[in-house]
Amino acid sequence: MLVLVAPGQGAQKPGLLTPWLELPGVTDRIAEWSAAIGMDLVHYGTAADAEEIRDTAVAQPLLVATSLVSAGELLKGRDPARLFGAVAGHSVGELAAASIAGVLSATDTMALVRARGTAMAEAAAVTDTGMSAVLGGEPDAVVAHLDKLGLTPANMNGAGQIVAAGTAEQLADLAADKPEKARVIPLKVAGAFHTEHMAPAVDVLARAVEDTEVHDPTLPCVSNLDGTAVTDGRKIVQRLVGQISASVRWDLCTETFRQLGVTALIELCPGGTLTGLAKRSLPGVRTLALKTPDDLDAARELIAEHTQTA
Repeated sequence: MLVLVAPGQGAQKPGLLTPWLELPGVTDRIAEWSAAIGMDLVHYGTAADAEEIRDTAVAQPLLVATSLVSAGELLKGRDPARLFGAVAGHSVGELAAASIAGVLSATDTMALVRARGTAMAEAAAVTDTGMSAVLGGEPDAVVAHLDKLGLTPANMNGAGQIVAAGTAEQLADLAADKPEKARVIPLKVAGAFHTEHMAPAVDVLARAVEDTEVHDPTLPCVSNLDGTAVTDGRKIVQRLVGQISASVRWDLCTETFRQLGVTALIELCPGGTLTGLAKRSLPGVRTLALKTPDDLDAARELIAEHTQTA
């Protein structure tokens, strides 16, 4: 069984859109989305430097646009429900996943991610906050240590990785007082995402989705909230809204993939992060990361192998 996943914030790299724009129709698609959301995605995906695309208001629409473009080129009009057993996204990647599953149109998805990114950037500007990856250590002990310092385990990624989020002062305390047998690496993100600091952004996105047309998915969407495979469109959207201030439980998503019988996982562009986690937490499962159009043939071959044996 194949799973299709979309990466989250932090996966962006300068020039990530450049090779995709060489494919027929992609530039027009990106231009259409840029006009719809009032943002020059071509510039940010080709000419902008790492600092420009670190901005949450920029990074989130850019990431979702890139994931949708790579999905479109991979699928070429084929029904993803006939090729994949489930779809999921990490954090903002859930919006791309919902669009691919037919819950939201691509244009509505881009409008919502634009609102989400802007609202989260504004919420992050209120207090000096950030995130740090905690690598290694015993998970329960790490979470208890974070709680002692007033930090939130914002991403429970599995494979020995927990992302802590909180104020700059709390993160400084963590750097000075690490959990036993763990390393701490500050992340280049501009806020404490998936914590109470993002509560104002929840309200913004809740209003933004009120008039959005929502459909039930054509294949299960595995939710960051608790790893549940959700098949009700409205519930998916409700979870997308609430997830802004709730921890990302990618570890539970991974467990659901295992229970569903996953044998291969394809990560949309800019791929690498989620396939890296899968290699450690899903041994024996084949993984493929879409980074450039050069990876499309291998991804299509992997899909064909699974389609023939289904």
